[in-house]
Amino acid sequence: MNDEQLQQWVERISIESFGWPFRHKATFNSRLRSTGGRYFTKSHNIEISTLQLENNGVDEVEKIIKHELCHYHLHIRKMGYQHRDADFKQLLAKVGGTRFCRALPIPRQVQPYRYRLVCVDCSMQYLRKRKVDVRKYRCGKCRGKLQLSMLDSAFHS
Repeated sequence: MNDEQLQQWVERISIESFGWPFRHKATFNSRLRSTGGRYFTKSHNIEISTLQLENNGVDEVEKIIKHELCHYHLHIRKMGYQHRDADFKQLLAKVGGTRFCRALPIPRQVQPYRYRLVCVDCSMQYLRKRKVDVRKYRCGKCRGKLQLSMLDSAFHS
């Protein structure tokens, strides 16, 4: 599906579900990962996540479009368009939109451990990704002083 097809889809949903036309621009955005869509208050445009369409299908994206259209139509009419507003909650329930989109199955990037903290007294080791000021911390096991060292290879377990 391309941006033109999305535009027609959003315009159709707007007329059928809300009874009001959508007169601005709707586009896909492949970088949206933590949200299903966005409504821009200054331009009144809407962006929809392509990843939601690929992973969750047409039905889920239609609910996301309805959610964004609730923001759009309420904002245009100077009513409560934010998530916390009663106007928004009522309109969203009326049209059958979703409050939250489904989470995407995106693998997390594993960061390597770069630092090792070693207790001077009991030799307990702690691996850290970020540098730590050893003057501010003590060993969790014996309360001894910690010594900081850099690790040689990229990945450690």
